[in-house]
Amino acid sequence: MGKRAPIDQQKWWKSLKDHRYIRIILYVILGIMMYLSMLSNVIPNTLNVSLGSVAEQDIRAPITIENKPATEEKKRQAAEAVGPQYTNKKDFEEKQAKKIDDIFNLINMINDEADQKYNAAINEIKEQSFETEEELQLKLSEVQAVPLQDKLEQLRSIISNQTSDDLSDETLNTFLEVDKSELKIAKEITLDAIRTVMRGEIRLNDVGEAKDLVEKSISKSSVSDHRLYQAMIEIARFAITANYINDNEATELAKQAARDAVEPIMIREGQLIVEEGELITSAVYGQIYLLGLHEDHVNILPFIGLAILVIILVSMLAYYFSDAKTSLQNNNSHLLMYVLIFLVTVLIMKITSYTHNLNLQGITLIAPVAVGSMLMTMLIHQRVALFTSMIFSIIASIIFNAESAGVLNFTLGIYVFFSSVSGVFFLSKSNRVSRILQAGIFVSAINISTIVALLMLKNAQFGWIEIGTNIGFALLSGFLAAVLTIGLLPFFEAGFGILSSMKLIELSNPNHPLLRKILVETPGTYHHSVVVANLAESACEAIGANGLLARVGSYYHDLGKTKRPHFFIENQMRMENPHDKLSPQLSKTIIISHPYDGAEMLRNYKMPKEIIDIAEQHHGTSLLKYFYHKANQDAEKQISEKEFRYPGPKAQSIESAVVGISDCVEAAVRSMAKPTPEKIEMLVKKIITDRLEDGQFDECDLTLKQLNTVATSICETLKGTFHSRIEYPEDVKEKGEKASEH
Repeated sequence: MGKRAPIDQQKWWKSLKDHRYIRIILYVILGIMMYLSMLSNVIPNTLNVSLGSVAEQDIRAPITIENKPATEEKKRQAAEAVGPQYTNKKDFEEKQAKKIDDIFNLINMINDEADQKYNAAINEIKEQSFETEEELQLKLSEVQAVPLQDKLEQLRSIISNQTSDDLSDETLNTFLEVDKSELKIAKEITLDAIRTVMRGEIRLNDVGEAKDLVEKSISKSSVSDHRLYQAMIEIARFAITANYINDNEATELAKQAARDAVEPIMIREGQLIVEEGELITSAVYGQIYLLGLHEDHVNILPFIGLAILVIILVSMLAYYFSDAKTSLQNNNSHLLMYVLIFLVTVLIMKITSYTHNLNLQGITLIAPVAVGSMLMTMLIHQRVALFTSMIFSIIASIIFNAESAGVLNFTLGIYVFFSSVSGVFFLSKSNRVSRILQAGIFVSAINISTIVALLMLKNAQFGWIEIGTNIGFALLSGFLAAVLTIGLLPFFEAGFGILSSMKLIELSNPNHPLLRKILVETPGTYHHSVVVANLAESACEAIGANGLLARVGSYYHDLGKTKRPHFFIENQMRMENPHDKLSPQLSKTIIISHPYDGAEMLRNYKMPKEIIDIAEQHHGTSLLKYFYHKANQDAEKQISEKEFRYPGPKAQSIESAVVGISDCVEAAVRSMAKPTPEKIEMLVKKIITDRLEDGQFDECDLTLKQLNTVATSICETLKGTFHSRIEYPEDVKEKGEKASEH
C-alpha cells in the first residue's frame, strides 16, 4: 500500500522490545542525552587573570558563596573593638570591711594583753608585805605600763606587710591610745562609711574619688578628738579599693559574642566583582579564585552534581512509569516513543538556547517547549505529560542559563513549566486538530501572563520595547508549539501505530478505501457496522472508555465479510441463502473465518493495532449456536462445542468487548418481528449475561457495574433507533416480511 509499517511490526524492534534490559537501556540513553544537553551549561567559565593585571571584561559572580577571608577579617575587627569587661565584685565590700574590723580587733587584743600584764604586776606587788605604806606606794610607782612602742611593734608584726606599710605610726598609735569606748565608736563609724562607699561601683580611675567620699562621710560624724578623726580617715581611705575590675573571662566571652554576631560576608550571584578596565587587586583576585573562575582552579563538582541530578530525574521517571496506570507501564514501544519525544523537546530547547547570541531581549522565550507536553498528552497520557512538564522546567532552567549569572535560570524554568502545563490542561478534554490550534493560543496567553508576572516580580525598570519583545516571543512560542505538534504528530502516529483522536477521525472518513470497499461490496454489512458503531460509542462513553475508538473499530470490525459477502444474511438481498446447500461444518468454516480475514486485511493495509484487535476479538471464543445445533441434528453422536467456537482471542480491551456486545445486540434486535422497549431490554441483558457466563469478558477489565451501564446505554440508543417502528403498528406486516427475509 506504500505505507511504512509501525515500529511494532519492524523486525529489528520485535527482537529488542521484549529484551529483559531494554527498559534499562532506554532509561540510560535518556539519562545520557539529558546529561549531554546540559553539560555545556555547567562547565565553569574560567578567566586568565593575574594579580595587578587589568580586567578585560566585567566579571560577575556565577554563584552565591561566602567570602570567608573577608568574614574572618570582619570578625577579628569586631573582637578587637570589644573593650575590657568589668565585673562588680560584691564580696569586696565585706572583704575590706573585715580587714578593717580585724585591725580594730587586734588593737583591742593588744591593749587587753598590755592591761593584763600591768594589772598582774600590780597584784604581785600588793601580795608582798611592806613595812610602811610609803614603801608599797614607792614599789607600785616603779611598775610601768607596756610601752606604746611595744604595742605598735606587736601590732605591725601581726598585720600584713602591705597593711603595715600603708598605715602610719601616728594612726596606729592613736587607736592604741584611745580607750575602748572611743575605739568602739570609731570602729563603727569607720566600718559604716566603708560599707556605704564600697556598695557602689568603684573603677580603678575612680578610687581617689571614692576615698574622698568616705572621708566626707566620716567628717559628718560626732568625733571630737582630732587625732582620732584623722586616724579614722586614714584607715577608711586605706580600706577603699576598686571593686569594678577587669574580668578576663567576661572579656573573652564578649569578644566571642562579637565574632558570632558578624553576618557572613556573601558574594551574591550576579554581583559585580570587578568592572572592565579596573585593576585586579589582591582582594578581587582572592574573590575570583574563591568563585572558581581562575583558570588554575580545577573543579569537577559541577559535573558530579549534574550527574546526580540526571540520575534523580531518570529515577523519578522510571519509578513513576512503573507505578502509574499508563501504557508506559509495560509497553516498551510507547516508552521508546516517550524517549524520542523527550529528546526532541530537549533538542528544541538546546537549539533555542543559542539564540541569546542574537542579543535580542527575551529571544529565548520563543522556545516552543509545550510541543513535548502536547504530544505526550495526545499520544500517551496527560498525567505523563504533567509529570514530564516538571522535568522539562528543571532542564530548561539549566539549558537557558546563558543570561543568568548562576547555573540555574529560575525565570525560564518557571516560564517553561507553566507553558508546558497549559498545553496539557487544554488538550486533556479533547485533542482534535482544531483543538491543537486553540491550545497554541491558550499556551501563548499563559506564556504572556507568566512572563508579565515574572517581570513585575523582578521589580526592575523595563522599557516598553523590552516588555513588547518579551510578550512577542512568548506569543510566538505558543503558535510554534501548536504548529510543531501538528507537524510531528503524524510521524509518531505512523511510526508507532498510535491511534490518536486525529487519526481515528481520519479513519472514520467514509471515503477511506476500506470503508468504501465495505459500502460497495457489502452494503448490508456497512449499515450493520454503522448501527453497531452508534451503540458501541455511546456505551463506551458511558463507562469512561474510548468511544471514538469503539466507533471507528465498529466500522471495520466486519471487513472480513467482503471476502464472501453473500454468505452473510445482511448482504443476501432477497436472494437464496447459500448456507441452505452447505453442510454445517462448511458454513461454520466460512462464518468463523471473517474476523481473521478482516484482521489480515487490516494488517496488510497497515492499520492501527487497536482497530485490528477489535476486528479479531469482537467474537472472542463464542459459539456458533445455529450451525452447532444443526450439525448435532444430523450427527449420530454429540459434536464438541469446541469445533463450532471462534478460535479467539477473547476481548483484551473494554472497547473490543463493547463492540462484541453491540454486534450481537444489533443482529438480534434486527431479527425481532416487533421490538418493544421491554423486549429490547430483556434481549440486551440476556446477551450480556450469556457472554459473561461464557467467559468472554475474562481477559478485559470490564466490571459488573460497567456491564450494567453498557446495557442501559445500548437500550437507550436502541429505543431511539426503533422508536418509529414501535409507534406505528401499521408497519407490522412490512417488518414481518423484512424479518422473514433475514
